[in-house]
Amino acid sequence: MIQRFLGWLGETPWSVALLESLYVWPLVESTHVLALGLFVGTTVMMDLRLVGVAFRKVPVQAFTGRLLPWTHIGFVVMAVTGLLLFYSQPLRYYHNVFFRVKVLVLIAAGINAFIFHRGAQRRAAEWADDAMPPRAARAAGAVSLAAWTVVVVTGRLIAYNWFDCDLQPQPDWVNWAAGCATGSE
Repeated sequence: MIQRFLGWLGETPWSVALLESLYVWPLVESTHVLALGLFVGTTVMMDLRLVGVAFRKVPVQAFTGRLLPWTHIGFVVMAVTGLLLFYSQPLRYYHNVFFRVKVLVLIAAGINAFIFHRGAQRRAAEWADDAMPPRAARAAGAVSLAAWTVVVVTGRLIAYNWFDCDLQPQPDWVNWAAGCATGSE
């Protein structure tokens, strides 16, 4: 059902036009990468502060207060352009192992950020000037650093078709992970 919908979506005139565009698709992809740089760059700086590795003399609230607006802008542009890239080839992305890993890790990063903002960050006034934040804040920063590293690496690997469903035979685990329909099913 979902594959049928994604196949239809990828054949819509706007999707085809986006993918085949000489200028728009590269512009969307480049904007996605630039927004990713802004988002991940500011996120990494905040995470390094949370872990207690860098910017230790800067109060957490002052630091995040200056960076979060840029982080939010980067996230919105990155999300919109990412959705457009997905829209250009939805079925291919759906079956891409690296895309699937990226989406799962994006969800984990979102859950980590939600837990941090609902927990340790609410008490940031208590530890804002501490060079070493509390364990919960350090853990959130470390998980975020790891998650965004995986997102960037898997995002880059999406471009390679090592595990595409139309390249058979593939190992069984690849067909399972990519949701490939093979003749042996």
